[in-house]
Amino acid sequence: MTLLTTAMLTRRYTGLVAVDAVDLRVPVGGVHAVIGPNGAGKTTLFNLISGLVVPTSGTISFDGRNITRLPPYRRAALGIGRTFQNIRIFSEMSVLENVLTGLHAKLHVGLAGVACRLPAFHAEERHAVGAARAALSLVGLSDRADRQAQSLAYGDQRRLEIARAMAQSPRLLLLDEPAAGMNPAETAALAALVRRIADGGTTVLLVEHDMGFVMSLCDSITVLNFGRKIFEGAPSAVRAEPAVVEAYLGARLAAKLRANHG
Repeated sequence: MTLLTTAMLTRRYTGLVAVDAVDLRVPVGGVHAVIGPNGAGKTTLFNLISGLVVPTSGTISFDGRNITRLPPYRRAALGIGRTFQNIRIFSEMSVLENVLTGLHAKLHVGLAGVACRLPAFHAEERHAVGAARAALSLVGLSDRADRQAQSLAYGDQRRLEIARAMAQSPRLLLLDEPAAGMNPAETAALAALVRRIADGGTTVLLVEHDMGFVMSLCDSITVLNFGRKIFEGAPSAVRAEPAVVEAYLGARLAAKLRANHG
């Protein structure tokens, strides 16, 4: 069963085609990666899927529903969560408060209910705090819930962003370079966390440059180059595909390697 589909998805800027007629199918369950050299269009593809960028042409479907023109908050409410390449936390807020900000799309009590502290407001507040604490437990930050977010180590700030996205109970989690800047121990712990998330029923789609991380973790991989999809398959097939090697190393070096191993 397919959870996310893009068909001929394209984003053009003046003089540049950042994403060029990309067809992507992400099945329900597991971990799927989008890889490619710098400038391949990976983050633009994520921005299109999450609604931060409007496509020039093509369609995006989520669980069989066309979401191409839906704003980001509507996509979040449908079950699409994401993190960003650059850490985006509220530094002076607590860890718990940061996670609570990710639940705005799930809250329904109006201004009158909040101002008058109606029973519905208190019930929703309890539910939100419970969801936020569960998300912190998932990523291993329960004991730091009351600390200022800026006091966390870099790897913990990355996990805080994942907790904020997971508090929404997303069906699809988009992770944009989650291992960027992490040391080997932090990267290994992150891989274990992502696998737990996937095993818990959330489909994960990630962009990542760390090929060891991708190859050891992902069930399937889509490769982009200059905005176009050039290959898709299992990690073992991606490693062996000449077009992928050429995209990363350049045609001349790829040809030399083939000649040396021919």
